[in-house]
Formats: sequence, C-alpha cells, structure tokens
Amino acid sequence: MSIFVRFFAWLLAAAVTFATLGPPGLRPHSDLGQDGEHALAFILVGLAFGLAYRQRRLAVATVSVVLIGLLELMQFWAPGRHARLEDFLVDAGTACIGFALAAVADWVMTRFRANSALTS
Repeated sequence: MSIFVRFFAWLLAAAVTFATLGPPGLRPHSDLGQDGEHALAFILVGLAFGLAYRQRRLAVATVSVVLIGLLELMQFWAPGRHARLEDFLVDAGTACIGFALAAVADWVMTRFRANSALTS
C-alpha cells in the first residue's frame, strides 16, 4: 500500500508541476477559479505526501514548501506564465493543510485500531 501511495503522490506532483510550468492552453480549468484550483491541487499534494511519508511528515512538509516556492519562481522563465506571491501563499498553505489532514487521518486510524483492540 505504501508504494502505491508514494507512486500516486509523485504522479500528482508531476501533474501539478506540468500544470504550473506547461503551456497555459494545456492546463486544466474548472469552475473553482484560479485560487480554488490551486487550493484543490495542493491540498491533494499535501495529503498524498503526508500519507506516503508518515515517519518524516514534518521534514517532507518543509521541503514541499521550499519546492512550491521554487516552482513559483520557475514561472519567471516559463512563457505565458507569471509568478505571484498570492499563488505561493495559497499553494504552500493548502499543502500544509493537506499534511495536517494526513496527520489527523493517522491519529484517527490509530485511535480506531486501539479501540478495536480493546473491544476484541
């Protein structure tokens, strides 16, 4: 299961990188608006990496925020793209929310397992 979650996390990171740096015409669009799309994408990235790297969640979250900043800066050199502080704040903030959700999910599952063991 861990390998599948890690594969999914890296695949999601690659898709977000392509959507961020690729040609604007190939980027998926939705009714969520730009901030909503960013929030959804990066909350999923944070959640996926938070579940994939449970033992090193804080370190992975820190590296993720740094890489999100670099990804935003790389848009200066991508034709048709623009780097914005607002995008970085939304992306990094929602990725951190995703990591927090992964921690909460782990906590709930640990409690569930402990309660199941006590009642058995």
